[in-house]
Parts: sequence; C-alpha cells; structure tokens
Amino acid sequence: MSSGAGREAVFPTRQSLGAMKSKLKGAQVGHDLLKRKSEALTKRFREITRRIDEAKRKMGRVMQIAAFSLAEVTYATGNNMVGYQVTESVRQAKLRVRTRQENVSGVFLPQFESYTDDSVGGDFQMTGLGRGGQQVQRCRETYTRAVETLVELASLQTAFVILDEVIKVVNRRVNAIEHVIIPRTENTISYINSELDEVDREEFFRLKKVKGVKERARAEEDAAAAAELKKRTGREGSDKENEEQDVQSSEPTQEPKNVLGDDGDEDVIF
Repeated sequence: MSSGAGREAVFPTRQSLGAMKSKLKGAQVGHDLLKRKSEALTKRFREITRRIDEAKRKMGRVMQIAAFSLAEVTYATGNNMVGYQVTESVRQAKLRVRTRQENVSGVFLPQFESYTDDSVGGDFQMTGLGRGGQQVQRCRETYTRAVETLVELASLQTAFVILDEVIKVVNRRVNAIEHVIIPRTENTISYINSELDEVDREEFFRLKKVKGVKERARAEEDAAAAAELKKRTGREGSDKENEEQDVQSSEPTQEPKNVLGDDGDEDVIF
C-alpha cells in the first residue's frame, strides 16, 4: 500500500485507528503544554530585555560617576598609580560573586549575585591615609556599585542568551506539531475512516447479495414443492374417482321397491 501525501503509511484497521486517535490526543496535549511554555518563556524574555535595558542605562551612569570619582582621587592624591597601589595592597578580594539557578518552565537560568565577604581583612583601609582618603573611600563605594551593576548585567545577558535559544527550539516544536504532526495524523484518521466505511459498504453489499441468492433459492424450492404437492394431489384425486367408478360398476342393479308394501299380496275380489 502506497502512502499518500500528508498522511502516514498505516494499514486501515480498527487498531490503527485507535492508535492514531491516541497519537492525535497526545499531540494536542503536547502542543498546548509547549504553547504555554513558549508563552511563559516569552514573557520572561521580555522582562529580561527590559531589565537589560535598564541595567545598561544604569551601568552607563555608574561608570561615568566612577570615572569622575577616579579623576578626583587622582587629583586629590596627586598620584596616577592609585589603581596599581590598590591592587598591590589587597591580597584577597572582599567583593565576591556566587551563582544559583532559577527554574522557569523547566529551563534553568543561572543567576549571579554579588556579596561582601566579611571574613576578609581590611587591607584597603590604609590606602589614601596621607592624602585624599575621603575621595578614595568614595571612589571605592562607587566602583563597588559599578561591579554589582556589572554582575547583574552579566546575569541578565546570560539568561537572555539561554532563553533566546530555548524559545527558538520550543517554537520550532510548536510549529512542527501544529503544522505537520497534527494535520498528518488527522489526514491518516480520515483515510482510515474512509477505508473502514468502504469495507463496511462492501460487506453490506455482499450480505445483501447473499441474502438475495438465498431468498431466490428458497422461493424456487417452495415453488417446486408446491408444484410437486399439486401434482401429487391431482393424481390422488383421479385415482379416487376411478375407484368410485369401479365400485359403482361392480354393484348389481336393483328394481325400485313399492312404497305401499303390496308386493306379493293376492288380489282381493269383491
């Protein structure tokens, strides 16, 4: 059996029809679930896009303030090697980054969080002790906010990239189920139903023909039996008439009796 366009190559049976109906129901349920997942991911994607835009704007302002703060430190201390001195004086970073995962409709998105490790000693506290200590501390706070904003932006960018790929995959699956799997399964079900209806019509026509042949054979048998009975009945009637005629011919002819009862009486003479 060659498969037509837009349907699967299956043998048209009741079992195949049940399997196709189960497959269609599963495809419809899966399409609904994937559609909801796509909508949830798209909603989160738009929210992350808005937050990225806000974070980038905030990042621009914070970095601008940080740059001016560094310029103030350089002017106050009169030393252009402030960054090198800070790097050399700090043995261990106090501002750290940790990661966690957030589940969004089955998709795990990494989230980066910045925190301050209080166990680290204050190696940076003696910086700017001679001149410009206040500007150094203000610059430190400004760059801390800049790093926190940078970590937030990195988290949003990572989630943006992951969600973009996942949404593309989910949408491809939704389109494949909606435009390929469901129509093909429906066409297969329609084909199986049409073939089963054709088989039912053929079976009904065959039974009707068989019934007609049996009825004609029964009518012929009844007609033959009626003719045989009529023939036998006619033959028995003619035999009975012949027997009656033979009986009548074998009986002697008798004279009619005198109803007055004067047979053999002597004549009376007055």
